[in-house]
Amino acid sequence: MEQKKRYRKGFVLGKFMPPHAGHLHLVRSAMAQTEELTVLVCTLRKEPIPGCLRYQWMRELFPDARVVHVTDEVPSYPHEHPDFEVIWTALLKREVSGTEVFFSSEDYGDDVARWLGIRHVLIDKKRIAFPVSGTNIREEAWKHWEFIPETVRPYFVKRIVLTGPESTGKTTMAQQLADHFHTTWVQEYGRDYFVQHGGIRELADLSRIAEGQVRLEDEALLHANKLLFCDTDLIVTQVWSEIYFERCPQDVIDLSYTRRYDLHLLMDIDIPWEDDGTREFPQLRDWHFKRLKAELDRRKLPYVLISGNDEERLEACIQAVRERFW
Repeated sequence: MEQKKRYRKGFVLGKFMPPHAGHLHLVRSAMAQTEELTVLVCTLRKEPIPGCLRYQWMRELFPDARVVHVTDEVPSYPHEHPDFEVIWTALLKREVSGTEVFFSSEDYGDDVARWLGIRHVLIDKKRIAFPVSGTNIREEAWKHWEFIPETVRPYFVKRIVLTGPESTGKTTMAQQLADHFHTTWVQEYGRDYFVQHGGIRELADLSRIAEGQVRLEDEALLHANKLLFCDTDLIVTQVWSEIYFERCPQDVIDLSYTRRYDLHLLMDIDIPWEDDGTREFPQLRDWHFKRLKAELDRRKLPYVLISGNDEERLEACIQAVRERFW
């Protein structure tokens, strides 16, 4: 028989920047004691992780709670405004009217409860159960990976792109790097599209390839272990469009600017070109390489030039990743 809960309505609040195991413990403990729990996700425009994303995470993590996104541009600490208490009391009365209890892991919970005339239940103030904070994760996510919920982890995955002309070992390198770092990689959607459709026939093919590449990458992020290696990106798609049609669909260019990558590994053309049945332009290798490099430079994107034989390239890639992220 289910034990009767102590309170009818309660609430928690926080920035959840990002949500972590300590937050999950707090909310779950509160839900175990209340019939109806409200979670206030309080965000400001200036904060480093978008508020709408934090709200989305909390809704996904706690579908059985009432999750409310509070976007008022209010002070975060008493020293920031002389009417701090008045501002927050009015906000809370608006959002959680009728609640009986406030759950928190902070001393300020006593003040919040006093403003509203309700009880305060303090949960794991010393963070014994989960010794982590949002600041810890924002500064060193990898060191606290086990405390980050799976739905939040993709935000902190570092994305590395293998870029370069055809026949420079990008696919093999992406696979080898994923194996070395115990994670996953994203294949080149355009290669499969080329085979399935018998080539690239019209400008719209590049838009479809770009959409497919983004979809594969976003799906792979859900399974990545701290790093994700991408066999290509939309800059590569843009340059291929220029090769085929001397221009690129604007939607592909626009989409490319929305994608975030932490490092590009630019594969040099100092190895022989090999025909695998889908490669078409050995005479354009030098132009292709210079065009990709120029675009990386123009966009001021971080990249490392990778040269040498297969073993040297793998070692150089591993070193570049370690120097960048460790």
